[in-house]
Amino acid sequence: MAKSENRAVGVDVGGTGMKAGIVDLDSGELLSDRVRIDTPDGGHPADVLATVQALLDLLGEEADELPLGICFPTIVKGGRTLSAANVSKEWIGFEAEKFFEDGLGRDIHFVNDADAAGLAELRYGGAKGRAGLTILTTLGTGIGSAFLFEGKLVPNTELGHLLWNGESIERYAAATARERDGLSWEEWAQRLQKFYDHVEFLFSPDLILVGGGVSKNPEKFMPLITTRAEFTTATHRNNAGIIGAASLAKTDDEYLRELSGAPA
Repeated sequence: MAKSENRAVGVDVGGTGMKAGIVDLDSGELLSDRVRIDTPDGGHPADVLATVQALLDLLGEEADELPLGICFPTIVKGGRTLSAANVSKEWIGFEAEKFFEDGLGRDIHFVNDADAAGLAELRYGGAKGRAGLTILTTLGTGIGSAFLFEGKLVPNTELGHLLWNGESIERYAAATARERDGLSWEEWAQRLQKFYDHVEFLFSPDLILVGGGVSKNPEKFMPLITTRAEFTTATHRNNAGIIGAASLAKTDDEYLRELSGAPA
């Protein structure tokens, strides 16, 4: 096991499930088993906080003194959550970072979930050392995104909320839409093709990475999608949020201010 100064805990709060693990900050690998609990119905703050504590309890005493990062499926600026697509509307304008710190009795680092996954890929995965623009997309309950440009994360992009027929495109093309509408993998890939066509038209990325829960089955849909940019799975797939959230413990204060939108 790595020394304590090279370890941190990452918690990934998703719209469907919440996951946590202990991460080696040098290699970006999980040092513990990944623990998971379903996201409580409604995603209300008190219930989410209780579930985060339950995840930490599952990790055991070894996690108690380690730095803690939490990633969350909303826009995050200055420790506040500013949106709530797949959780309770109570999170809109909510002092979430302080709420978690007070409730858990410890300091935390707090970031958007797709941005956390992007940091994992930037530091330990497919975007490391890549020139130009990499766009990570996370396909799950919704569609998350992270823009990674020349070694830096541009926080709080929300490609899942590009409009499609008057609604956020994640309603049409997220992994949950495939299940909800009873689509075959081929039919779902046709929807994703429209999403990625639009993303490429707007941003001309050099690399597109695919993460989120469905990335464990890339062979079922990725060969059916054509892009100009290189198109491949994220290295850390559905563990990227945990790893990226934990990696905030190894981030300098200036960069944390940039990520949070706080004034210098």
